[in-house]
Amino acid sequence: MRIERFDFKLPRNLIAEKPLQKRDHCRLMVLYRNGKIEHRYFYEIKNYLTEGDLLILNNTKVIPARLLGRKPTGGRIEILIVDKCGPGEYNILSKGRYTGKVLFKKGLEAEIFNGKKAVFNSEDITDYLWQYGYMPLPPYIRRPPSADDRQWYQTVYAQKEGSIAAPTAGLHFTEKLLEELRSKGVIIRYLTLHVGIGTFMPIKTENVEEHRMEEEYFELSSELITLISDTKNKGRKVVAVGTTVTRALESVFSEYLRTESSNGTIKGKTDLYIYPGYKFKVVDALVTNFHLPRSTPLMLVSALAGRDNILNAYNEAIRKGYRFFSYGDGMLIL
Repeated sequence: MRIERFDFKLPRNLIAEKPLQKRDHCRLMVLYRNGKIEHRYFYEIKNYLTEGDLLILNNTKVIPARLLGRKPTGGRIEILIVDKCGPGEYNILSKGRYTGKVLFKKGLEAEIFNGKKAVFNSEDITDYLWQYGYMPLPPYIRRPPSADDRQWYQTVYAQKEGSIAAPTAGLHFTEKLLEELRSKGVIIRYLTLHVGIGTFMPIKTENVEEHRMEEEYFELSSELITLISDTKNKGRKVVAVGTTVTRALESVFSEYLRTESSNGTIKGKTDLYIYPGYKFKVVDALVTNFHLPRSTPLMLVSALAGRDNILNAYNEAIRKGYRFFSYGDGMLIL
């Protein structure tokens, strides 16, 4: 498949720069796999879930991994901490291929190598990031990160630190909405997938199939595996909140993936790339956002609902002024 088949034109004014003040009051497009579309508000999602359905969310926590520093010449430089690879050593993302020293606040220094690796004068900078770092907003949000983004760009159930991007489908849930779902008999469980560069790296190959994902760490309980099987055996829905949850679940139920299991926890790294033609083994329904053109999340939702249905739904969303991407509106695929 050619990548241009997954392109669409989006007016700049429909890219959400900030979320709504009330998370669950954003719009919700309900897309059925026969192509039918309904327009709702996100808090109405409870009307589409029934007693015994299993709702699975990603409880990863976004680290304020964006740092601003200066070169010895005085020039500004911005880096994004991707992951730790040794004492004081981190893989990073940075514009250009700068090699040299960078100075940060409060005496923190780093030697940058080719804009891809940083060696700091501190063995661990986690506490520093939480004190002085900025939330790693996507590049299509053109305003500087604010103090409010520390709350906005985090789910209300975030628990385990490790992501450099939010599992954005979950941003719409409130504690009240989750409690309403529980009261209705919906079973709510969590897994962890730390969102890395693999989730948002653009597809640069001409053919969709030739793209390769970067690995991302995940973990979930063996109890959840049993619960998924029980839910499906009872004819209830397994509802994934976000493409990260989908990839973690489908990875565990795929034969090629090696995982480790200890004390009831299954751990692994996944580079599972889901695109049209993939046969889903676990997920029956998906809560998601509106994704970038030519992106891997767009491939995943197209695999679940069909390319034509997704692009028709996106065109409908554009006509009706839906807000797109991380801080935008939601979609429920049934």
